[in-house]
Amino acid sequence: MKLIKKFVKKLNNWVFCKLRRMGVYNRLSDIDYLKMLYRFRIGKELDLNNPKSFNEKLQWLKINDRNPKYTELVDKLEVRNYIKEKIGEEYLIPIIGIYDKFNDIDFKKLPNQFVIKCTHDSGGIVVVKDKSKFNYKKAKRKINSCLERNFYWETREWPYKDVKPRIIIEKYMEDKKYNELVDYKAMCFDSKVKMFFTCTERFSKDGLKVTFFDMDWNKMPFERKYKSSTQKIDRPINFEKMIELSEKLSKDIKFVRVDWYEINGKLYFGELTFYPGSGCEKFYPEEWDYKLGDMIHLD
Repeated sequence: MKLIKKFVKKLNNWVFCKLRRMGVYNRLSDIDYLKMLYRFRIGKELDLNNPKSFNEKLQWLKINDRNPKYTELVDKLEVRNYIKEKIGEEYLIPIIGIYDKFNDIDFKKLPNQFVIKCTHDSGGIVVVKDKSKFNYKKAKRKINSCLERNFYWETREWPYKDVKPRIIIEKYMEDKKYNELVDYKAMCFDSKVKMFFTCTERFSKDGLKVTFFDMDWNKMPFERKYKSSTQKIDRPINFEKMIELSEKLSKDIKFVRVDWYEINGKLYFGELTFYPGSGCEKFYPEEWDYKLGDMIHLD
């Protein structure tokens, strides 16, 4: 029975994604689409009149908090100007090149290691650790596919709607302690960091691990979509600095996640995320969806 339910769920998800890519749902209003998406992903009716959970309040913010500044802040290229202005460019990972098309990239001039990113979406990234083993055709297919998509239509995260699709190539960075980049993500509520979570083990056999920590760096007793890590994750050296800078970057914002890397003892900015998991990832146990929801104060 479990296998049948799992198969049906995968089939429904495939059909939903296929219809979405065909633009079938584009005629729906943001509210109607989000209600459908929420029911499909969370399995509940979305209450936008009296939202209580973290996931519900993220949907409310999509509809009601439309500061045009957010479009710049989700653009992986334009946000760099915001970072320079607010905290300084020393926190930015160096850029090697900016391109409108994949065919414009001269790979012969690139170093042996680099990272390719799209500026306008989530997931449009290719990490190249060894150029001699670089799968050019696979990377081209992925990046060109990402350049053609408008991320807004998938989850109605409106700040992405008018972001210009571009490609940036960043310097490849690696932390010697973990032999990977650990993502440190500060959850900011009304410009105050209330908790962190880390993303680790992306390339492990068991896949990505997401682990939540309180402000004393104690592991928190819940998970959201992904399993938490069983490995010891040390509190970052620049923990207090992460908090200070995150609160500067999140000033006057109801909720935003500020992402950081700590690379060989130095702090680097990752990105700003207004709707983690697009507000469509379940909490285990579910009560934490409401505990985090209580931290978002809506007008």
